This record gives sequence, C-alpha cells and structure tokens, in this order.
Amino acid sequence: MQNDRISILFQGMRDTLPLILAAIPFGILFGAAAISQGLSAWTTMAMSLFVYAGASQFIAVTLLASSTALPVILMTVFIVNLRHMLYSAALMPHVSKLKQWIRVPLAFWLTDETFAVVSHRDIVKPGAPGWTSYYLGSALAMYGNWVLCTWIGMTIGQQIPDMTNWGLDIALIVAFVAIVVPALQQRADWACAVTAAVTAVLCYDWPNQTGLLFSALLAIAVGLMLDPKTATKQAPHHE
Repeated sequence: MQNDRISILFQGMRDTLPLILAAIPFGILFGAAAISQGLSAWTTMAMSLFVYAGASQFIAVTLLASSTALPVILMTVFIVNLRHMLYSAALMPHVSKLKQWIRVPLAFWLTDETFAVVSHRDIVKPGAPGWTSYYLGSALAMYGNWVLCTWIGMTIGQQIPDMTNWGLDIALIVAFVAIVVPALQQRADWACAVTAAVTAVLCYDWPNQTGLLFSALLAIAVGLMLDPKTATKQAPHHE
C-alpha cells in the first residue's frame, strides 16, 4: 500500500512536469524582478515560501514599487486569487472527508497547474485511487520548483543586469494557455475566456492594475450568466 502511494505521488510529479518547465522562467523572473524593484532577499524568498501566489506576487511587487496604497494592493491580489475559491469548490468532494491537518497544506499548495493536472486525472480516470497522493506529488513539485527558481532568479538577477527585460514573462502566457485551453469545453467557458482576453487588452492602460480587476470580474459575470448550471438554478419552477 505504501509503495502504491509513493508510485502515485511520483506520477503526479511526472504529469505536472510540462507545466513545471513552463513555470521555470516565470519563477526566475520573479526573483530577479523583486530584487530589481528593491525588495530584500529575505522578503523575496518569504513571499515565495509563505505567500506562494505566482502572478499575484508579480502584481504585489509591481504595486509596491510604484508606492500604491496598501488597500489597493490587498484588494487587487484578493480579486486575482478569487479563482482559487472556484478551484476549492470543485475539489471539495475529494477533501471533505480528510482531516483538517492535511486539508490546510493542500489548500496552501493549490495552484492553477496542480488544479489542471488533478482535474484532468479526474476526467480520464474518474474514481481512481490515491487522489491525495497524486495531488501532493503535483503540488510539492510545483512548490519546490517555484521556491528554487525564485532563489535562482535572485542570484542571477544580482549579477546579470536588465534580466527583467529579457521577455521571460512570456512563460506566464504559455503556461496559462496550456492550462486554460484544454479546459474550455462549454459555451460559458469560451465566453469567459474571450471576455477576459478582449477586456484585458482594452483596459491595459488603466492605473494600478484596475483593468485586470475589471476584466476578471466581467469575465466571471459573463461565465456565470451563460453557465447552464447557474441558469438551471435560477430558472423558476412551475408546479
């Protein structure tokens, strides 16, 4: 039984490898960008170790560097991370019977990549055993990679000038495309994605990342309106 759990854990790591490769330059870029924006090495590593929020860390660093008010930073990061509430709701059937001590780290390690990998396994292998081990394999691999790449970015960024101008942030786009596109199955999914993409471009120049907030909220609203499950719940019942 123990060997089966270890095998499934490593399977989760292997299945996450393509997304880890896409995240490597993104993590390196964060470490370099944080240092270039004036954050200390300890603060930068603490963000990756204890915040572990990927895109939200970039946003927070950018806003801190521009002396944005703290409430704006907190609100921006909060809204960007709202998607994790949807992820959590989708995974609730798997974790509802787990003990609290394991559910807390599972929640902390939840990322777009791990959610995508675990959700894909649920689709192709519904009811497959070892869900928690598989999740941990994916989550630990992503977490270790992010922390390591942050440290590499800090180290390299201090010795190689203008590293943040190399265009490594394209890795973020590649990673999210790889995650999002396979998940676009229904009309509501496509409408949400298209709305977010178009609105983000139109609102790109809005101050303090407010365009991003508006795009996210509008896309969620469109997706909810077109979601057949939501429509069914809202439809009146006639006796």
